[in-house]
Amino acid sequence: MTDNDPFWRLPEVPSFTLTSTSVQHGHGLALAHMSEIFDVPGGQDTSPQLSWSGAPEATQSYAVTMYDPDAPTMSGFWHWAVAGIPSTVSSLAQGAGDDPGSGLPASAVQLRNDAGSARFLGAAPPAGHGSHRYYITVHALDTEDMGVDADTSPALLGFKMSFHILARATIIATAEIS
Repeated sequence: MTDNDPFWRLPEVPSFTLTSTSVQHGHGLALAHMSEIFDVPGGQDTSPQLSWSGAPEATQSYAVTMYDPDAPTMSGFWHWAVAGIPSTVSSLAQGAGDDPGSGLPASAVQLRNDAGSARFLGAAPPAGHGSHRYYITVHALDTEDMGVDADTSPALLGFKMSFHILARATIIATAEIS
């Protein structure tokens, strides 16, 4: 791990399998996953479909995050954070992260993104800023309840999770606006 990886200062943990029918590791995000809210032409702010398997047997819940470490800020940019996904769940449908979280399990909590809304916010790298990486991660946790609500910041969720992560799986997608 290097300081170019947002997980480099966190405890090393095993990985498991994360796949998607709408996002491919190392490829560009589709317009569906770009941000209409931030005026990206054709953007739809639709969360990607995700499926996972092979998490540790001790997993009691999952959290899902999407983070842009290349944003022109001193802290990156959190696009999506969901906690409280039961260990019996192994996939989320495309669009699960809409305003009401209609595709999320009843116990799941969508936290506010860095734009201030508790929903999925699509990618919106500034024009001419180059390619940005979007870390879409499923975190396997050793607790059912992270003690967070919709007003909790994703950074605080990340801090709390660092003491409970059993494993993580990540797809890194990219986006660029000329």
